[in-house]
Amino acid sequence: MFEINVASKVKSSSKATREIAVIGLGVAENAMLSEQALIALQSADLVIGSERQLLTLEKHLAVQPKIETIGEGEQQQVEPQTPSLPPRTEIIPKLKDLKVLIETEQKVVVLGSGDPLYYGIGTWISKHFNDATVRFFPAVSSITQACHSLSIAQQDVNVISLHGRPLAKLKVALKAQQTLLLLTDKDSLPHHLAAVCVDSGFVDAEIIVCERLGYTEQKISRFTAQALLEAESEGALQNFDALHVSFVICGANKGFLPEFPGIKDADFETGELGSKGMISKREVRLSILSLLQPSKRDIIWDIGAGCGGVSIEMAYWQPKAKIYAIEHNQARFDCLLLNKQKFGVVNNLKTTFGRAPGALTGLPTPNKIFIGGSDGALPELLESLWEKLPEDGQIVVSAVMEKTKYQLLDFYIKRSDVNDSELETLQVAVNKSRTLGGQLAYRPALPVSLFSFIKKSNKEIVEE
Repeated sequence: MFEINVASKVKSSSKATREIAVIGLGVAENAMLSEQALIALQSADLVIGSERQLLTLEKHLAVQPKIETIGEGEQQQVEPQTPSLPPRTEIIPKLKDLKVLIETEQKVVVLGSGDPLYYGIGTWISKHFNDATVRFFPAVSSITQACHSLSIAQQDVNVISLHGRPLAKLKVALKAQQTLLLLTDKDSLPHHLAAVCVDSGFVDAEIIVCERLGYTEQKISRFTAQALLEAESEGALQNFDALHVSFVICGANKGFLPEFPGIKDADFETGELGSKGMISKREVRLSILSLLQPSKRDIIWDIGAGCGGVSIEMAYWQPKAKIYAIEHNQARFDCLLLNKQKFGVVNNLKTTFGRAPGALTGLPTPNKIFIGGSDGALPELLESLWEKLPEDGQIVVSAVMEKTKYQLLDFYIKRSDVNDSELETLQVAVNKSRTLGGQLAYRPALPVSLFSFIKKSNKEIVEE
């Protein structure tokens, strides 16, 4: 028998620390709560959850036994209370209103599904209530239940949340022979997933839909991506329960999405610009990425982004960095937008139309900058960016024309003289094969010079 203290609830003073319990209900028709979770639930001033979650907990919320202390350290149930709901239960609102709702009470329970800290509401609670006492009570998640239902080890799947996120994000996760487990919403139903797979070249992908996991009517269905699309076109697509997750067994990659850094030049959209589409060629692009080393939490500007070769590749392989691509040529900018969607880098790549430095106003301060084009204003731009760059920040610049190289060399010499940076420069010269007169020949491309400047204090340089 649970020992639950449900003495009459008196609101604490506004100075008291707010107590928030985030309770995962798991995947079952009847919530199986731990003793501590039940205590938190029945002593709350406010319980927030979806209509379904509140209904699942109806019996726990309605019956609250009265507990009385009969001796030192001893308690007993002396009489049942008249069934009643807590003072307040609320349907969970949109996140912008949730914080205000939580702040109306001192003891609050927020209901989640499964593990609240894995793509759940718990992460948001932790971020917005760091001055509160927050406790978490996890349960079996739909992810765990789905894997066990199919005898798949959870460490062998890549879990992706598309809930409230752009469907194109799926493209970054599609890899040959990969198994994905997707948390989805009304905009990422199984036939939507199938369309992305087929359009991206994963035509043999299998989609497994797990509906109402943990319920008596649990259902698991298997489809090929092609079959789902055919059913949709014929108007024969079945309805799926709102409570479902989907596996994607990717199969072979027969399309354009990369498996490893170094996207093919021809796979970028350049429109009518063709080879003049301002795409940093693959060999040069990889050298640029090697210098920049895009990392988690980096904020990177790509100035003169062209059609997006560098920024797309950075955003694709480092989803935890925020990339800002700036381009002033309309035709190139249009191609940049097409490539952003094509490669699915919709979460972490932001695009700005305009010319630097004016177009940089309002953007978050970067710690890394790549300059692929400056429209003739490189010296002034370098000085301005260097002045505002934080310590350990980096600027990488590419140059093909001799005038640009001399401007960079002047800046390089200046930085060397004042001893305030780590300097590196290299030249990438590539010879590519062509057929000439029926014979194989190598034709040299224009060499590209790369300059890297990492900002350091004079004192730090001297000590090194």
